[in-house]
Amino acid sequence: MKKIEDKYDVVIIGSGMAGLSCGLILAMEGKSVCVLEKNAQIGGTLQTFKRDGGKFDTGVHYVGGLDEGQPLHPYFKYLDIFKDIDIMKLNENAYDVITFAGDSNEYPHAQGYENFKEQLLKFFPDEKENLDRYVTDIKALCKKFALYNVNDMPARTNELEYMYDGASQRIRTYTSNEKLQRVLAGSNLLYAGEEDKTPFYVHALIINSYMMSAYKFHHGGSQISRSLNYSIKERGGNIVRNAEVATIDHNNTSVSSVTLVDGRKIKADLFISNVHPTETIKMMDQGLMRKSYTSRIAGLENTVSVFTLYLVLKPQTVKYRNSNFYNFNENKVWGLTNYKPEDWGKDFAVFYLPDNKNPAYASVITVMAYMKMEEMLPWMNTFNTTLQESDRDESYQNFKELKAQFLLEKMEGFSPGLRKNIKSYHTSTPLTQRDYLNTTGGSLYGISRDHNFPLKSQINTKTKMKNMYFTGQNIILHGVLGATISSVVTCAEILGRDYLLKKIKSVL
Repeated sequence: MKKIEDKYDVVIIGSGMAGLSCGLILAMEGKSVCVLEKNAQIGGTLQTFKRDGGKFDTGVHYVGGLDEGQPLHPYFKYLDIFKDIDIMKLNENAYDVITFAGDSNEYPHAQGYENFKEQLLKFFPDEKENLDRYVTDIKALCKKFALYNVNDMPARTNELEYMYDGASQRIRTYTSNEKLQRVLAGSNLLYAGEEDKTPFYVHALIINSYMMSAYKFHHGGSQISRSLNYSIKERGGNIVRNAEVATIDHNNTSVSSVTLVDGRKIKADLFISNVHPTETIKMMDQGLMRKSYTSRIAGLENTVSVFTLYLVLKPQTVKYRNSNFYNFNENKVWGLTNYKPEDWGKDFAVFYLPDNKNPAYASVITVMAYMKMEEMLPWMNTFNTTLQESDRDESYQNFKELKAQFLLEKMEGFSPGLRKNIKSYHTSTPLTQRDYLNTTGGSLYGISRDHNFPLKSQINTKTKMKNMYFTGQNIILHGVLGATISSVVTCAEILGRDYLLKKIKSVL
C-alpha cells in the first residue's frame, strides 16, 4: 500500500486532465499535493487499454488548437507536456468527414479557416458568402472567451450574453441549404448535440479549435497523463492509485479531511474535486449543506452515454485513413441522443489509429454510438473495473454481443470487406463509463449545457465550502481543452488570476 502523509496543502480527488493539471500547477507553486485516484490507471478519459496487441484510447481521440498561438498551446507549454507527447496531424483537408446514407459524397471539415471554406465550396459552390459569415462569426465569438485566448486576452467581457444562442438555430441563419446546415453540425457527437438545447458557443469553441489545427496522439492520450504524473512527482507530489474516497469530512463551512474506502484519513488545507459535482456531493454530509444547493446539483441534466466497439485489425489489411468519420443513416444530425430503440446504432463515429510499424495501415478502429443509460437497467446494480471485478451475467454479455454485431454490420457497409480483416473485437457500455469515470449516468461529457437556461447548467469552481473547489469538464467545457482551462480557472481562485496568467504567459 502506497504511503500517504497525514496532511497536505492540497488534496485532489480524481486524476482526470483537470485534476492532474491542478496538481501540477499547485506543485509548481511549492504546495504539497496529493492526487487520489480510485482506479488502477490515472487519467480519466486520457486512459488507454490494450487488447490482443491493439492499443485503444478510451476518450481522447483527437485534440485541436495545439499549434503556437492557438488555445491549447500556452497551457501545454506551461505544463511542459510537449516534451512527452508524440503527435500526428490529421488530414489538413479533412480532419473530419461527414457522410450520409444514400449520398456518396464525403463532406470535409478542413484545418485552416480559408481551407475550411474552400473544401466545402467544392460541394456547395454557391455558399461562399454564407460560409464566410459562419467562419467570421465563429472566430469573433471565440475571441470573446478570455481563457481560450491567453495569447491575446480580450478586455473583460460578459460571456453570459453569448450563451443564449442555440447551435442548431444559429447554424440555420447562415444558410438555407439544409445539407450544408447538417454538414456544419455533423461532428456534434463531440458535444452530444441536442437540437433545442445545445448552445452555439459550445459548437463554436470546439469546432474552432479543430479548424485551427487537429492532432491525434501516436501512442494514445495516456501520454498526457504520464507527463503530468512525472512532473507532479518531480516536485514532491504524491499520486495514489486504488485510493477511492468514501467521504469528504466537513462542518458547515469547510472541509477538514477525506476518508478513503480502506479507512485512511487524509487532511489538507485545500480540497479540489475532479469528480462530477453530483457524485462529489454524495460523498458529503448533505445535512450540513443548504438544500437549495444540493438539490440544484443533484437535479442537473447530463449528456447521453455511449456504446463503443473496439476493433483489432489483422496486420497490413486495412489502409489507415487520417480522418475521423461521422456517419448518418438519414439526412438528420440532431435529435440522435434521444433515439428510438429500433434506430440505435444507425448513426456512428469512426476513429482510426495507424500501425506504428506500418503507418500506411490501421492497427485499430474505434466505433462509437450514443447509448442511453436506461438500456442498462437490468444490470444497474452491478459494478466492474480492473480493481473491483464482478462477472456481469450472461444476459449482459449477450446484450453487448447483439450491439457489437449490429455495428459490425454497419461498418461492413462503411468499409466493404472490413469484417474479414478483424482479428478481434471488444466493447464498452454506459456502465463502463460510469464505473471507471464516476460520471453520473455514464455521461459522455458531464452536465448538459442548455442555451434556454444557461445559468442553470453553470457550475462555479468555488463550492459552498470555503476551502473546496470543483474542477473538470463540468466547469467550463469538456474535452482536453475545456478540462485544461477549467484547471486554470480553479487554480486562479487559489493563486490569484492575474498572478497565474502572468506565469502562464511568461513561457510564451
